[in-house]
Amino acid sequence: MNKNTSLEIKNPSTESMNDLIIDSIKDIKGKNIVKLDMREISGAPADFFIICEGDSTVQVASIAGNIYKRMKLEKGILPISYEGKNNSTWLLIDYFTTVVHVFYPETREFYNLESLWNDAVKEIIPEN
Repeated sequence: MNKNTSLEIKNPSTESMNDLIIDSIKDIKGKNIVKLDMREISGAPADFFIICEGDSTVQVASIAGNIYKRMKLEKGILPISYEGKNNSTWLLIDYFTTVVHVFYPETREFYNLESLWNDAVKEIIPEN
């Protein structure tokens, strides 16, 4: 199989996917990174939410683009959904077990997902 034209199918662990997503956010200097573990919440739409923000719509789009690119190249997987590319104030990338939310700060504050899912185990990720 030519790796330049096709994805190699891999089965990465959720933990390794989450680590790569967080590293991809840090690459582009994403801020206020939070991982919500929702595995114990009945009816949760995913096992994990990873939430972060960028200082501008350009940075928000760049963070999401870097996550998409690195997950594709390093893990060989594509999201089942990638939404919000038109305005870049909230981009959602759904990897089934993990859903990534990349926000513009005011949009993040308005939707306040951390409070909506306050039963989840919250891990604040250091930015360094």
